[in-house]
Amino acid sequence: MSQRHPDLDAEQAYIDHVHECLEESRARAARLTANYEPTRGGTTQARFERESVIEGVVNRLTQLDVGDRSLIFGRIDMDVDTDIETDDVDQRLYIGRLGVWNSDQDPVLVDWRAPASEPFYRATGVKPMGLRRRRHFATRGRTLLGIEDEVFSGDTSGSEPMVGRGQGALIAALEAGRTGHLGDIVATIQGEQDEIIRAPQQGVLVVQGGPGTGKTVVALHRAAYLLYTHRFPLEGQGVLVVGPNRLFIAYIEQVLPSLGEAGVQVAVLADLIRPKVSVNRLDNEDVARVKGDLRMAKVIGDAVSDRERPLREDLVLGLGIQKLRLTVAESRRIIDEARRRSRSHNSGRKVVEDEFYRILGRSARRPVDPSEVRDRMRSQLEVREALEWMWPVLTPAHLLHDLYGSRALLRSANAGRFTDHEIQLLHRPRSSHADNVIWRFQDVPLLDEARAHLGYRPGKRGEDAVRTYGHICIDEAQDLSPLELRMISRRSLNGSMTVVGDIAQATGAWANSDWSQILSALPQRHPTQRRELTVGYRIPERTMELASRVLPHAAPGLRPPKAVRAGGDPVRIVAAADGIATEVAGAVVHEISQVGEGNVSVIVPDSLVDAVGEALTEAGVVFGGASRHGLDQQVTVVPVRLVKGLEVDSAIVIEPGRIIREERQGVRSLYVALTRATKRVTVLHAEPLPRIMVEPGGPDRS
Repeated sequence: MSQRHPDLDAEQAYIDHVHECLEESRARAARLTANYEPTRGGTTQARFERESVIEGVVNRLTQLDVGDRSLIFGRIDMDVDTDIETDDVDQRLYIGRLGVWNSDQDPVLVDWRAPASEPFYRATGVKPMGLRRRRHFATRGRTLLGIEDEVFSGDTSGSEPMVGRGQGALIAALEAGRTGHLGDIVATIQGEQDEIIRAPQQGVLVVQGGPGTGKTVVALHRAAYLLYTHRFPLEGQGVLVVGPNRLFIAYIEQVLPSLGEAGVQVAVLADLIRPKVSVNRLDNEDVARVKGDLRMAKVIGDAVSDRERPLREDLVLGLGIQKLRLTVAESRRIIDEARRRSRSHNSGRKVVEDEFYRILGRSARRPVDPSEVRDRMRSQLEVREALEWMWPVLTPAHLLHDLYGSRALLRSANAGRFTDHEIQLLHRPRSSHADNVIWRFQDVPLLDEARAHLGYRPGKRGEDAVRTYGHICIDEAQDLSPLELRMISRRSLNGSMTVVGDIAQATGAWANSDWSQILSALPQRHPTQRRELTVGYRIPERTMELASRVLPHAAPGLRPPKAVRAGGDPVRIVAAADGIATEVAGAVVHEISQVGEGNVSVIVPDSLVDAVGEALTEAGVVFGGASRHGLDQQVTVVPVRLVKGLEVDSAIVIEPGRIIREERQGVRSLYVALTRATKRVTVLHAEPLPRIMVEPGGPDRS
C-alpha cells in the first residue's frame, strides 16, 4: 500500500458521505428519545409503550456509536463493467460494521453480517461468488490510509489458496500491538472463519482450533451474526457467552460491544448460579475431579432425599383441652406422599404441611379443621422443629454447607459411588451460617445441581429463577467437567450452542481427550456440526515451529495450524546461570526494548509467581498481575494456569521443565504458554530444558 492508489480521494469522499449519513441517523434517533420523554401521566399501557420506544432508541444509539473504530472495511464489485466514478451502486456494495442508510433510505453501507456481504469474506479465485473485484480499506478513524484490490479473473481452474482475502490488511492487523484486550476481526475475517460464523443456528456446533486460529473471536462474531440474522426471537431469548475465568472475560468483554451487540451476557459459571453466592478461589485438582464427576449428581440427589425424613418419635401436641398426635408411621406416609406429588423438594413442603395439619386435626377426639390447626399452632416451636426435620425448605448453599460439614451425611449420600477417601475430600469445617461461606469455583455446578433438585423456595421464585438462552457460546470447552457441561445445558432453551476449544490445550482437572466426551454431556436435539480451524493467524512461523515440537506429546494426532505469518523473530532460549530471579528482570527489559509499547507477559509455574514478582520489584520493573480487569499493565506476571486464551506481543516462559512437572497436564500447559505471543517468545530456564524442546536446528540460544 506504499504507492498512492488512484481512487483514494474518491473513496475518501464516499467514506465521509457514509459518516455524514451515520450522524444524521444518530440525530434522528436522538430526536425520537426527546419526543418520548417519560412522564408520570397516562395509562400503564402508555407508559410501557414510551419506555419500550426509549429502550429501542437507546439501543439503536449504542449500535450507531462506533467511536474511533473502522466503520467501512471495503467494497465488492459484481462481475460487470463498473468504475469508481459511476453512480450505479446496484453493482457495487460497501461493507462495514453496521448498516447505514441515507435520507432517502437507500443503503450506503451494508452490515458485515448481511447475506449480501458474504462474498466479501468468502469469495476466492476458484469460487468468486459473482465478484469482479474486492477492495479492502486501511483506515484510522474516518481517514482512509490505503486501498488493497483483489481482481477476480474468472479463471477457476487453479487451486484454493490457504489464505488470500485481504492479505495486506490481515497482516497489518495481526502485527499491530496488543492492548491487553481482545479486538474484533470483523474487517479481516477469513473464509474458513466466515463459514463457521454463518453456519446454521440449530444444534451444537463444535469448533476445534489450534492456538492463534481465532476460535474465540469466531465464536463472538458468530454470536453477533446470529443476533443480526435471527433478531426475533434471539433478542428476547438472549445469547450467553461462557468463559473459563474472570481474567478471560475481562480480556474479551469489548468485542461484542464493538460489533454493536451490547445485550449479550458474557459470564463465568459462577455468575449464573441462583440464588447468588460468593465464589472465589480454586480447589486442588484431586478435589476438583470429585466435584466435577457426573456421579456427584446422584450424590446431590441422595443428599436432598436424606433431608426428607419421618419423625424419630411420635409428636404429641396440646390444642386447648385436646391432644393432637402424629405418629412416626403417619409421618413416613406424609414423606412418601410428598415425594410422589411434588416435582422438586421445596415445592413438596406445601404437601407436607397440608398433610401434617390435616392429620393433626383428624387425630383430636373432636376433629379440628386443618386451617384452624395451622393458624393456632404454626408458630409453636415443636411444630416448626417437626416440619424442619421432616422436610426443610433449603437453598443450594444450605444443602451443600450441611453436606460438606458432616462426614456422616457425606457417607450416606455417597452410597458407595466414590471411595471413602474420595468422598471425604469434600469435607470441610462448618461456618457459622451458610450465607457466610465463600465457595470455590468447582462448587458452582454442585450448587446448580442442588438447585435443580430443590426447585423454587415458596415466595422466592424471582430470586431462585434460572434464565435460559436461545444460543450459548462456550469458550475453552475442552476443560469443562461433566457437571459444568450439565449446568450449561440446563440454560439452553433449544439446544443451540457454539462450542469452541483445542483438545491440545486441555489442561484442567477435567482435561478432555476428545470432543465426544464433551458432546455426550450437551443437548442432542439436532445433529451436531463439527468444524476445524486450520490456519494460524496470530503466531509467527518460527514460534509455531517450536510449539509444533511439543504438540505431538500434548495431543497425539492433532495437526498444528498453518502459520500465515512467515518468518518472525527467532525464539530466544536463555539459560539463567545465576538463577531465574537474577535473570528475569533483564529478560523483561530486553523484551520491552524489542516490542516498544507492546505488552510483555511473564508466564510462570505457580511455585515461582512470588519469587518472580519479588525479583521484578527489586529491579524496579513496574508490572501487574492477572486480574478480573485483564492485563492492564504493559508487563504482567501470569500463572500458566490462567494464560490460556490470552494473546500478548511478547511472552517470557519461565522454567518449562517445572511447568511440565507441576501441572497435571504439564506438556499441554507448556504448549499453551509457548503459543501466547504474536511477536516474540523467550524461554528462561535454570533447570535443564525438557527433551521435547531440544532438537537439532532448534531455537536461538543466548
